[in-house]
Amino acid sequence: MSTDGATGRPGSALVAGGTSGLGLATARALLARGHEVVLLARGRETGERALKELGPGAHLVTGSVTDPDAVASALDRAEEAAPLRIGVNCAGLGRSGTTLSARGPHPLAEFAETVEVNLTGAFNVARLAAERMARNAPADGERGVLVQTASAAAYEGQRGQAAYAASKAGLIGMTLPMARDLGRYGIRVVTLAPGMFETPMLDVLPDPARDAIRAELPHTDAFGDPAHFAALVLHVLDNPMLNGATLRVDGGLRLPSGLRPRPAPVPE
Repeated sequence: MSTDGATGRPGSALVAGGTSGLGLATARALLARGHEVVLLARGRETGERALKELGPGAHLVTGSVTDPDAVASALDRAEEAAPLRIGVNCAGLGRSGTTLSARGPHPLAEFAETVEVNLTGAFNVARLAAERMARNAPADGERGVLVQTASAAAYEGQRGQAAYAASKAGLIGMTLPMARDLGRYGIRVVTLAPGMFETPMLDVLPDPARDAIRAELPHTDAFGDPAHFAALVLHVLDNPMLNGATLRVDGGLRLPSGLRPRPAPVPE
C-alpha cells in the first residue's frame, strides 16, 4: 500500500498512455518505487495486457486524454490509493502525411485530431491533475510534478510530420508558462523530448527510414530503450531544480529530413 510523501517517495501517479512503449516503462519504474499507478488508455485489451505485466499496484481507466470525464475518473482512482503527486503524459498520435500530395492537401480533420490528442489532450490532463495536486499538503516543499512527452520532431520535423511536429512543439511552448502558473502551488512542470526509441510507434517506419535515422546517431547504432526514458522521469521527480524546461533525450540525434519522395504530379 502506498503512503503519502514527496514525488520521489511512494504516493500515487497517473500515467496517460501508460500501456505501451515509453509510458509502460515509466509505469514500471514508478511501481518499482512503491507508487500506486493508474494507467489512462484508450484500449481496454491493451490495458488489460499491461496490467497483467505490471502486477499489483497498477490500475486501469479507459478513455481519451481529450475527455475531461475520463481524466477525472483516472484521477479519482489514483486518489483512492494515495494523494496524487505525479502526472506523466505519454499519450499521443503518430500519424503522418505530407502537406500536399498527389491526393491533394493534407486532410484538415487529420491535422486537427493530431493536435487535439497530442496538445489539447496533454493540457487537459495537466490542468485537471494540477487541480488535485494543489490540494496536497506540501512534501519536501512541493505538491506535485507534471511530466509531458514532446519529441525531437518538435525541433527537426521530417517530411510528413507537419501535424505531429506542430503538436509536439506546442507542448514545449506551454511548458514554461505552465510552470510559472503552477509554481505558486508547489507544482513543477517538465517536458521530455525523446528521439528514436524502440516503441510500437517506431514499428510503423519502413526499414529504409529506420536505417536513414540510425545512420544519424552520433555514438551508437541502437535506438533508445524505453527504460532510459523512464530513468529520466525518475530523475525529474527527484531534482527540484528541474522546472519549466524541456530536456532532450535522444543520444545526440538530429533527425534528417526524411526519405526523398519521388516527384509527384500536382493534384488537379
